[in-house]
Amino acid sequence: MFRTLKFQLPTILWAIVILILCNMPVNNAGDTFNYFEGFDKIVHLGLFFVLTVLIIWGQIYTAKTYQYRFIGLVKIVLITFIFGGGIELIQWKFFTYRSGDWWDLFSDMLGVSMAIFAFIVLHKKQDFKPNKTF
Repeated sequence: MFRTLKFQLPTILWAIVILILCNMPVNNAGDTFNYFEGFDKIVHLGLFFVLTVLIIWGQIYTAKTYQYRFIGLVKIVLITFIFGGGIELIQWKFFTYRSGDWWDLFSDMLGVSMAIFAFIVLHKKQDFKPNKTF
């Protein structure tokens, strides 16, 4: 279990960053910067894309293989869906300055789908030779 957590530490830290950023009060940043109407959705997509890449990276180093199982990818989708849905539920029920949004959850899942699609298309079939990062 420690080995799994060791390789998922960047994922856990990134999830904490997402949780903090998604629950911070939003000031009128639009007055200073000219954001377009879908900017928030692109931010959600990017945050969850990176989260999924980190989860997959941790799985590769834990299993010591680039091979993937369909059930493993389904678990990643379920975990990220529960996490994203939990964030939207927290925003909807607990914070008066934020509101839960179905489109934010859709953007989260689109980022997850993009990361999984990229992994499936780009995954390597050769032997696993990790670099010495840990």
